[in-house]
Amino acid sequence: MLTTLAVRSVRQEADGVRSFRFEQPGGAALDPWDPGAHLEFTLPSGLVRQYSLCGDPEDRSGYVVAVLEQPEGRGGSREFHRVMTPGAEVQVRGPRNHFPLVAADSYLFIAGGIGITPILPMVRSVAKSGSNFRVVYGGRSAASMAFRDEVAAAGGAASILPEDVAGRIDIAGELARCALPTRVYCCGPEPLLRAVREVCAGDDRVSGLHFERFGAPGNATVDPSASSAARGSFEVELARTGATVVVDEASSILDKVLEVAPDVPWSCREGYCGTCETRVVSGEPEHGDDVLDDEERAANTVMMICVGRSRSPRLVLDI
Repeated sequence: MLTTLAVRSVRQEADGVRSFRFEQPGGAALDPWDPGAHLEFTLPSGLVRQYSLCGDPEDRSGYVVAVLEQPEGRGGSREFHRVMTPGAEVQVRGPRNHFPLVAADSYLFIAGGIGITPILPMVRSVAKSGSNFRVVYGGRSAASMAFRDEVAAAGGAASILPEDVAGRIDIAGELARCALPTRVYCCGPEPLLRAVREVCAGDDRVSGLHFERFGAPGNATVDPSASSAARGSFEVELARTGATVVVDEASSILDKVLEVAPDVPWSCREGYCGTCETRVVSGEPEHGDDVLDDEERAANTVMMICVGRSRSPRLVLDI
């Protein structure tokens, strides 16, 4: 459900990074959230963008997000920096959480650049719980790294590693310093995520590996086990609207759904943001996203309709 929130304050946190505090215009308490959650913003231009919550989950009076302005991006961050001034109002959906913090005895948090935003509430939460943890935070330079002081002050063992001084993160070395087994959380650019995955793959010291990315993985491949129905045409019934569409090989489910239900939310079209998550009523989806974990995919109760297809000739969705 969309909610109207107003910008209460804006702070410059680092080079190119500003934090924005949003509150209910009437001052009412906001919905609760857990570390790892994000908000989905519908900007005045119509662009939909997701930004991780980086404030205090116990503060029900306001949500805080931090946004890196990216001149080379698709325009969302530039618009956010331009229009989100104190007093401005915006339509928001959420909080939603595809990157939840799972209970563990030991954690290794790895953040690259603006990837610190979902990691920071996790670090605060784990510090309060008394669990063992390490946090490793890398960036191009110290001036570009938001919330450095908060990371250092959280307790545990923190490594603040500006690349122009310290070089790239020694992932294997940082893992070796952890109390084992340890659960690893990582958010950052795709090269960092790939490096973490390579180091942690098959390592029995890692009790769990969790990623949050801000872009589509650069090495996505087609699942060779996909059925002929997933590769070819199939029907999709929209249970709530009563419409049925035929999805051909050249179209996505989202493409066809938007023809009959134009208000269905979507954003990235590449399967990494989670905006188009849809409940599956019946049928067997073919998952192509980077949001759901293996257990969620096996359950087949939800799918991302921008990249998912169908293994069965007919799919019924809760739309």
